[in-house]
Amino acid sequence: MVQHKKVLGVWRLTALVIGNMVGSGLFLLPASLAGVGSISLLAWIVTGIGAICIALVFARLASIMPKVGGPYAYCHDSLGNFMGFQTAYNYWIYIWVGNTAIVITFVGYLGYFFPALAHNHRLWFIVAATTVWLITLINIKGVREASIFQLVTVILKITPILLVAIIGLSYINVNNFHAFNISGHSTFGALNTAATLTLWAFTGVESATVPAADVKNPQRAIAVATILGTLISATLYILSTIVLMGIIPMRQLAQSSAPFSDAAKIIFGEKAAVVITIAALISTLGALNGWTLLQGQVPFAAAKDKLFHHAFTKETKNGSPYVALIISAILITLLLLLNSGSLVTVFDFMISLAIIATLFVYFFSCVAQIKLMVTNSACFSKKHISRDVIICLLAMSYIIWAIIGSGWKIIADGVLLFLTGIPIYIWIYLSHKKRFQS
Repeated sequence: MVQHKKVLGVWRLTALVIGNMVGSGLFLLPASLAGVGSISLLAWIVTGIGAICIALVFARLASIMPKVGGPYAYCHDSLGNFMGFQTAYNYWIYIWVGNTAIVITFVGYLGYFFPALAHNHRLWFIVAATTVWLITLINIKGVREASIFQLVTVILKITPILLVAIIGLSYINVNNFHAFNISGHSTFGALNTAATLTLWAFTGVESATVPAADVKNPQRAIAVATILGTLISATLYILSTIVLMGIIPMRQLAQSSAPFSDAAKIIFGEKAAVVITIAALISTLGALNGWTLLQGQVPFAAAKDKLFHHAFTKETKNGSPYVALIISAILITLLLLLNSGSLVTVFDFMISLAIIATLFVYFFSCVAQIKLMVTNSACFSKKHISRDVIICLLAMSYIIWAIIGSGWKIIADGVLLFLTGIPIYIWIYLSHKKRFQS
């Protein structure tokens, strides 16, 4: 294994968490939630509490076993090879499919300045694929370069967002919040719908746990960055939603394709739309960079344990898993090549798999902590064991609720994804049978 300098501290790790959680969703979610009504603000609270519990689970696991791969490492060490493989398999697919969606969103925002992108599919593909490979090259260069890029993009993107959110507080019309439930569903149904939407905002709470080999003082840094990044992201999302719903009438906001731009125009005038569009571009680019870092680390960690092909273990002299990064970029490029109006249904199907895949990963990670509490209780403070159990059970309860709320079709898709991994695992098991039996 390549020996390299640990370059990630608390602030770069926190930037990784914020950058992965605060992506394109920040610029689109307020409009989606407006279609439900101001009840969605309650959904933010429920989802925020659930996400913080999940973040605390990952923080505790990271303090016990700060290993490369984050959720994969926890599930592999606690639940065995099969669950370790399934966690890595589901999580890796979630990342590169999600990255495809992120780069599509990036090029969509870029179309504000270059309208030809909306009409010329070949040009659209070239720009999208070039973006993917440029970010991949930054990550191949090394974790240090990728983390610096992440820190810069996070600072650049949250500055205008905070400006709109804070100044926008004085423009709020409280009458807009009277549209409490306009979804057409019951109160519980509306809350459930909104909670499913807000869940997207909190995927990425585990980001700091994945590149553990590059972290200085990982037991402390990962835990602090996970909790801090989650709290900052939650605050940003909730404050932004309150301001946008308060400035723009609910039904009008629900029809907006660029809610932040609309709010910025009200506060600062027409030219503000350009600034918000640039912030959206930076936001999606930063999210793409952060998730690209993870999409190399997860298969790399699994390959070291002989659960993925050995080629994924290859590193540069700076410790970057370049083969894993290149293969992931190739898969994203293929998805981009296939993406067209006629294949939207197929793409939506893959995104639905990505949603349920990450929920399964979170659930397996909670199970891993429960098992550790039983089999290796010495790792946990006796003074705080009750607190850790309660937090873990709350996290699991929230995840189960989110899985059920996502709908039976998506659950079925997730089970199908799980089943597709079984023949791959059997092939790997037979290839390394002696090792698994030892």
